[in-house]
Amino acid sequence: MRLKSAILVAFAALAIAGFALNPPWAASARDLAVQWWDRPVERHAPGSPALRSRIVAEGRIVACPGAKVTLASEISGTITQLPVRELQQVRKGDLLVQLGCDEPAAALAEAQARVMEIDADLSLFDARMRRVKTMFERGVATDLEFLEANHNLQLATAKKKAALATLARLQAQLARATIRAPIDGTVVARYVDVGEMVMPAQPLVTIADLSRTRIEAEVDEFDLGRIRLGADVAVIADGYPDQRWMGKVEELPEIVVARRLKPDDPSRLSDSRVLLAKIALTEAAPLKLGQRVEVRIAIDPMKYDPSE
Repeated sequence: MRLKSAILVAFAALAIAGFALNPPWAASARDLAVQWWDRPVERHAPGSPALRSRIVAEGRIVACPGAKVTLASEISGTITQLPVRELQQVRKGDLLVQLGCDEPAAALAEAQARVMEIDADLSLFDARMRRVKTMFERGVATDLEFLEANHNLQLATAKKKAALATLARLQAQLARATIRAPIDGTVVARYVDVGEMVMPAQPLVTIADLSRTRIEAEVDEFDLGRIRLGADVAVIADGYPDQRWMGKVEELPEIVVARRLKPDDPSRLSDSRVLLAKIALTEAAPLKLGQRVEVRIAIDPMKYDPSE
């Protein structure tokens, strides 16, 4: 309304100047101002064909929750084995990456030897404690001898507990050097090669269950009041002319976020906020993870008309 008023004022000023100076364009300016103000406002009744019966949005094919995992290294080391390649099928528990860890392996062997040494001491101190206890009960051993034997036994027991804790820590560290598949799936990305030195948190391999995918569509916040759970959806993708696949809206988050995809339609705002609606395909489709698609979501009635 403010913009309308401002434009009207501008035209009025031009008209006044035209009346005063009466240049050739004055009449045209006056006529344009009147026409702009009196132009009819287009209105359509609910259910009219002029109203949109669908929401159009861009989206991408994504993996369902838990169906895609990127494995990273928890420790530093050199890759000694990498028996998988991209697009290879793997089963849960299959070896993906083996890191070489010479120092932790040597420390583990040392810890194991330390535990064996303490076990030998414990056997000796336990036998000595039983002997001293028997002699003490007969009055042959002194209180000091009994206390000393008991102290040696307790000290060896404490040392074994510490050695076992060190052993468990080193075993866990070495276990992290062996990386196995946590799910059944396909290796969709491999970021390293044999012989590379990797650091903690460095991505190594991504696995996805390609049978569990859905669409994450960016629905403009201005359409939030029109989208419903269970609404029918038509999916269109570049590279597949005259083809479309059907789906349904299966999840609507409670928050809106910044737009991630640049709209294909240049007339649509690129900096608006969107709702990441989750759409489940109800039929098989040859779409790939990360592929961009267009979705057409039915709003009223709740059935998509293929002719649209």
